[in-house]
Amino acid sequence: MNESTFDLEAAAETIRTWLGETDRVLITAGAGLSAAAGYDYGDDDRFRELFPALHRLGLRSRYLVGVPLPPELWWGYWAVHIDDIRFSPDPNPLYQRLSSLVGDKDHWVMTSNVDALFARNGFAPDRIFTPQGDYGRYQCTTPCTPATFDSRPLVAQLLAAYAPVTGAVTGPLPSCPNCGGEVEINVRIGPEFVDAPYLPAGRRLNDWLGTAADARLLILEFGAGFNTPGVIRWPGEHLTRQIPHARLVRVNPTHPETPDDLAGRTLSVPVGADHLLDALTVPHPAPDPTVAS
Repeated sequence: MNESTFDLEAAAETIRTWLGETDRVLITAGAGLSAAAGYDYGDDDRFRELFPALHRLGLRSRYLVGVPLPPELWWGYWAVHIDDIRFSPDPNPLYQRLSSLVGDKDHWVMTSNVDALFARNGFAPDRIFTPQGDYGRYQCTTPCTPATFDSRPLVAQLLAAYAPVTGAVTGPLPSCPNCGGEVEINVRIGPEFVDAPYLPAGRRLNDWLGTAADARLLILEFGAGFNTPGVIRWPGEHLTRQIPHARLVRVNPTHPETPDDLAGRTLSVPVGADHLLDALTVPHPAPDPTVAS
């Protein structure tokens, strides 16, 4: 679909209609939603601003998994990155508009994002499933225990020892409170990932979906591409197939395609989430009854 010929207002009107007709809403989201909200991991200018030392080394993106940095630089990066994206106290207007759009509809959130922007902007924390983890937790790398630990005091400690000029932290590096070994942020990178904190929410979401067989379910998917399609994108398609009255709205400027076998029950929206939510939530003035139509 060509974005230049896409009728955004018509799509917004269809979504309003579907929202009005639905019993339940499942919001699913990938990195594209947070990028539209201002947290674009590939933003070179923001990277240079936050990580000048790493930028001088030739790095240009927050996608640093697998980059062989010394531990002092690695923890300096994590401290600044998590403080910026996870613990910023500022509300996010885009997530707040999404919350107001859903309103009091019976809804759940499933997201691969680990920034807690849903919980920090009006969504009920006990109705958010984050199977990829949360920057707000860290874990033993081994791991020696299924427990995870609050990363806020750890980040504060690291920032106090962080030198922006070098990009490094000084002093002792983080260690596991249980065994004293190495630690890592509690996000799904490898088989060592501790998923225990997220399993209860996953079970509650499955129970909620299990009672939706006869419900009119609307899945609003934002920014879920093909980096981890098995987490958000493909499960949404599967649910749409399994639930007879389900509909799927896929909002993605680069990969908006929907399966042919779901034709008539899907809407492909090839724009960023910010553009769609602007169209959906900007007030529409009521017709002037004194003006002839």
